[in-house]
Amino acid sequence: MKSKLTLIIVSLLTMSFTALAQLKNKPEKVENFMDMGFGIFVHWSLDSQLGSVISHSMVGASEDYVKRYMNELPKTFYPDKFDPDEWARLFKVAGAEYVVFTAKHHNGFCMWDTKTTPFNIMNTPYKKDIVGELVKALRKQGLKVGIYFSPEDFSILHKQGNLISRNTKESQVTDNPELLAYDKRQIDELIAKYSPIDVMFFDSFKKGDLVQYVHAKDPNIMVTRGEIQTPEQKIPDVAMPGPWETCMTMGTQWAYKPTNEVYKSGKEVINKLIEIRAKGGNFLLNIGPKPNGEIPIEQEERLREVALWMFVNYEGVKNVRSVPGLIRDGDVWFTKDKKENTAYVFITEQKDWFKGFRRNFLIKNIRATKETTVSVLGQNDLVVEYWPENNPKTTFTQHADRLELSVSRAQRLYNDKIWPNAIVVKVTNVEFTETKK
Repeated sequence: MKSKLTLIIVSLLTMSFTALAQLKNKPEKVENFMDMGFGIFVHWSLDSQLGSVISHSMVGASEDYVKRYMNELPKTFYPDKFDPDEWARLFKVAGAEYVVFTAKHHNGFCMWDTKTTPFNIMNTPYKKDIVGELVKALRKQGLKVGIYFSPEDFSILHKQGNLISRNTKESQVTDNPELLAYDKRQIDELIAKYSPIDVMFFDSFKKGDLVQYVHAKDPNIMVTRGEIQTPEQKIPDVAMPGPWETCMTMGTQWAYKPTNEVYKSGKEVINKLIEIRAKGGNFLLNIGPKPNGEIPIEQEERLREVALWMFVNYEGVKNVRSVPGLIRDGDVWFTKDKKENTAYVFITEQKDWFKGFRRNFLIKNIRATKETTVSVLGQNDLVVEYWPENNPKTTFTQHADRLELSVSRAQRLYNDKIWPNAIVVKVTNVEFTETKK
């Protein structure tokens, strides 16, 4: 009887995993993901206190270092300035649609109230469920909830007596059954506690059946890394068929780096967002909070610069797709409305463009029709402040092989009257023509 029952169970499991192998991200979830365009990545763990690279300082570390890391660092991790509502408001105004938070990085430290290990946020002086607090705040702002989860877990490797590393058999769930079972228990907890989870990001060399496991647990979760292309710290040279997502730091490190850091300018961040959207991808821009829970001022400054630009130009970034065969023309980039023949023309790298002054641009591979209209996103094309005789109306002329746009930067955004970031021109009812790659 016992052997028959065992055979039945094995058979059911085999059938179950055969079915699981067919599961993918739902097409409607993929479309929604591609619509969003811009998200915030948050790398944060107990080693932010040290300003070290997140988790990886455990690799190659002495036994003394590892023991102090796991036993002593939790005793001093006290993010009493963590304000999830303030975070969520900032992410919202910056134009993000989703936020992916490191619930567990490679070190194995859990930022939620878990029953699977004592190596978690509840065993710190803070004693609050950070994942739960942030999820609640994000939902208040209508932001999608994303969970970063590392299947690789240095705390388990150490407990097992294995070498802490990311390139050994034992570090991968495909060769460590105990680790795989442990990860599944944690995934069960995360889904049970924080559903609906919109996005999951699995960061490991091998995923085993974890992606399929998540799809079976909750088919409405969009799995990014593990199922789609997620280039890290780089943008593909060409457009890729969607969905895909570039994740990138503001500086050189994912977690908080108090010294020896070099940040990208706000303009660089905005231009990378433009390039990624023109190539059909999403931009997951990373921040690394301080150990007390505050977002470093350098990172907030850049998010605020993105916020102003997105407040003006969101229409060219959200619910758009790349233009087949047409990514850019010099310093001009393109997206198109996902349903209409409307082009968004991103004019970048314009130096000293003073408020009220006009510049003309010749555009290849877009042709106007009798129904075409043009406008600059964010401005009404009716007035230049303190210059009433100036007519800032955007106009166009269709030449034999070029569309000429005549654009006045009329909206007052900075006091110095120079706007350093891209201007976006909306051109409706156009025809797209092929271009050489």
